Amino acid sequence: MADDDEYHSWVRSALPALRRLAYVLCQDGHRADDLVQNALVTLYLSWDRVRVNRDAYARTVLVRVFLGERRAGWARRVVLVDHVPEVAVGAPEAADGVALRAALAALPPKQRAALVLRYYADLSVDETAAALGCPPNTVKSHTARGLAALRRALPEEVVQR
Repeated sequence: MADDDEYHSWVRSALPALRRLAYVLCQDGHRADDLVQNALVTLYLSWDRVRVNRDAYARTVLVRVFLGERRAGWARRVVLVDHVPEVAVGAPEAADGVALRAALAALPPKQRAALVLRYYADLSVDETAAALGCPPNTVKSHTARGLAALRRALPEEVVQR
């Protein structure tokens, strides 16, 4: 029971950051919730074994759930909605954010995950490599290719800001 209380307390504190990370990875609030839920189930199942740096472990699990979902069949990736979402018109900076999110969504999943972990979650190359389960040089390669693709996809005035 004490472990469940500890888990619930940790989830309450970590949930907002996990949701933000998941949203940046998948660009969809509902899918982000699903990713976080699947990651939290995995974390709960190994809660007793994970004592050191649970935040890093949770990020790693979340990224792996995201990448695993991307490898799943086409039918699992199709999103059907019964209405068109309303999009608020914002300041020019908001338009830049939309362009950046669209360009980020167009990247291959591993490049996107590398960029999100490096620049959004502010992880080092080694921490990102541990989260992705790959060597640090692969993280550097994914990051460089992802940044180059973003620079090509975004208007020049957005890149210069």
